[in-house]
Amino acid sequence: MMVDLDPKRIPQHVAIIMDGNGRWAKKRGLTRPQGHLEGVKRVGEVMDVAREMGIKVLTLFAFSTENWNRPQSEVEGIMKTMCLVLNNQMSKLQRDNIRVRLCGRREGVPDKVWNELEAVIHKLDKNTGLTVNLAFNYGSRGEIVDAIKNIAKDVVIGKLSQKTISEETVGRYLYTKDLPDPDLLIRTSGEQRISNFLLWQLSYAEFLFTEVLWPDFTKNEFKKAILDYQKRDRRFGKVVSHQQG
Repeated sequence: MMVDLDPKRIPQHVAIIMDGNGRWAKKRGLTRPQGHLEGVKRVGEVMDVAREMGIKVLTLFAFSTENWNRPQSEVEGIMKTMCLVLNNQMSKLQRDNIRVRLCGRREGVPDKVWNELEAVIHKLDKNTGLTVNLAFNYGSRGEIVDAIKNIAKDVVIGKLSQKTISEETVGRYLYTKDLPDPDLLIRTSGEQRISNFLLWQLSYAEFLFTEVLWPDFTKNEFKKAILDYQKRDRRFGKVVSHQQG
């Protein structure tokens, strides 16, 4: 029996690397696109339980800048699936007061795909509940480079003083500038790396790596991850009075 979660210790922002769709499909003699379609079902379930828990932000690593190296048919399938799912789920997203936003580079994404995603997101931008932040065509090193370029540009034109640049300044130039940093990162499928994902923002996040493949990551698996998070002692570099070191 699952222990009840502490409503006072629910993470504000959870980030997920949804890994293992291809391996899940291969184990069952299915195609990789079929694995991605099954993974989409878990996205809907996790959004539901995150909203019910009172989580404010859910960041999902939907497509990385490195994913362009995958077979073209798979890339096209992922993009088509994203657009189809968002459109099909529009009424549910509206009903559940969910806001969706994109986090990544516009460059390289087909106009049709980007415009369709933006049109869906625009229809939801007045919602005030759970924010689903889709890291799409996203790479953290590229994000930091973009931030540096924009900071440098603003220094040159006098909009920003070099002397006043701080960590907070850098944060304001990131794609996630209006979001809190993640409290918890979950990666499925047993891989234990963050794969160029939110390198700056994850500085003090708790990490949870699970062997469960993403298409098998049910609501209960998500609840177990939150329960594990609640058992941890987050000190942010400070020393607890009764401990040494």
